[in-house]
This record gives sequence, C-alpha cells and structure tokens, in this order.
Amino acid sequence: MVSKQWEGRTLKTFSKKLGKSVLNTAFSLVVVTALWVFALWIFDVSPYIGKNPLDVYNFLFTVEKAVENQQLVLTALGQTLYDSSIGFTAGLTIATLVAVLFALSKGIEQALMPIAMLLRSVPLIAMTPIIILIFGRGEVTVAVMGAIVVLFPALVNIVFGLRSVSPSMGDLVEVYGANKFKQLRTVAFPSSLPAFFAAVKISVPGAITGALLVEWLATGSGIGYGIVSAVGRAKANEVWAYVVVITVVSIVLYNLVALLEDYVLERYGFAKGK
Repeated sequence: MVSKQWEGRTLKTFSKKLGKSVLNTAFSLVVVTALWVFALWIFDVSPYIGKNPLDVYNFLFTVEKAVENQQLVLTALGQTLYDSSIGFTAGLTIATLVAVLFALSKGIEQALMPIAMLLRSVPLIAMTPIIILIFGRGEVTVAVMGAIVVLFPALVNIVFGLRSVSPSMGDLVEVYGANKFKQLRTVAFPSSLPAFFAAVKISVPGAITGALLVEWLATGSGIGYGIVSAVGRAKANEVWAYVVVITVVSIVLYNLVALLEDYVLERYGFAKGK
C-alpha cells in the first residue's frame, strides 16, 4: 500500500516536472522566435538574405520539394547529433576522470590544470590543422575537437562540486576509516551532483557547437558543412532551416537535461532551487 502511494506521488511529481519542462521549452522557443523577427526588422535585413519563420516553414512543409528539403535537413541533423554525442561523451568523461584526480591530489592539479587552460585559451580554429594532420578527418578528430570544447567548463564545475563537501562531513567519514576513494564515493560524488548537472547543461550546447565547427573545418558533413555549402550556393532558405532546426534541438536537449536534473536531485534529497 505504501509502495503504491509512493509510486503515485512519484508519478504525479514527474508529470508536473514534465509539464513545467514543456512550458519552459515552449517559452524559450517563443522568445527566440520573437528575437529573430525583431532582429530582422530592427536591422532592416533584406528578405533575400534574412528569412523569417514563415519562410522557413514554407521551405520545410509547403513548397513543392518540401519532402526533399526535410530529408536533407534531417540527414544533416542526424550526423550533427552523432558528432555531438561523440564530443559530449569524450569531453565529459575526460573532465570527470581528471576532476577525480584533482580531488585526490593537489600536485596532479597543479601539473595538469595549465594544460587544460592552454586548451581553453588557444582558439580551436588555430589548432584544427594540427589536429587534422595528427588524427585525420574521421571520428577521432570529432572526439578530440568536441572534447576540447566541452572539457574546461565541465572540469571546473565538477572539481568545484567534488570540493563542496563540508569539512565536518569529510572529517566524519575519515574518523570511520574511509580512504580518499571511499570519501569520494560516499560523500563527494553525491554532494557534487548539482555541479555535475550544471556541467552537463553547459556541455550540451558546447558539444553541438564543437560538432558544427568540426563539420565545417574537418569532416565535410552534417549541419556545420551544410550551412557553409548552402551559403556558397546562395540557398538562404536552406541556411535558415539548418539554423532553426539545430537551435530548436539545442533548446529541447537542454530542457531534457534540466528535467533529468530535477528528478535525480530530488531522489538524492536536494532541496528545490539548489
């Protein structure tokens, strides 16, 4: 009986959070659309170059070649999402592992942090030729470039989270004989969840940006290359369709991560708003 009541409350809470996430996503899309229309108007952009939402809708749904246009955009989107997932996974995994090393040893942090800062400070476009020469134009380059974009902001957030444990809690588990690894597992990791999800939310648009960049500079596929190709062919409707689709997907993915964050943090007993 108690289990059914708990499951009912959990389902009700999740439904409320899902509804809130849908509203947040819809609100974000409305704001972006309003800013889009306002920018075209305030800067008096030529209709030949600047396409409005109706133009993009017609390109994707009402013109004679709408089906072909949809297939073109969706194929490019699928490739970009695949490339983004590679960079996101590589960057977040490396950031988490390095953050654990930093939490275990100040010496390792002092040795490796300058390298992370170097990767952050040097423009990726300047490193791209060297990366391509070393790794080629395949998935390894996608992973390397995506990881570089994601790594530093995720690393900073995760390190901050792992060190957010109160000194008294750390002293308590140490008194009971816990070594550093056990302290991380039992205290630091749960305490770092808000910071970890902050890193994930930053990494999602970062990974997409990295994927667009690597597609433009290295792989010659996906939305990143499609935008450049369409600009060269003066296909303004196609350019704006790519931009709109990847923007919508980015907003949706961000809000899905936020929904997952709310669910996980509530399960671990974090108060709302933290």
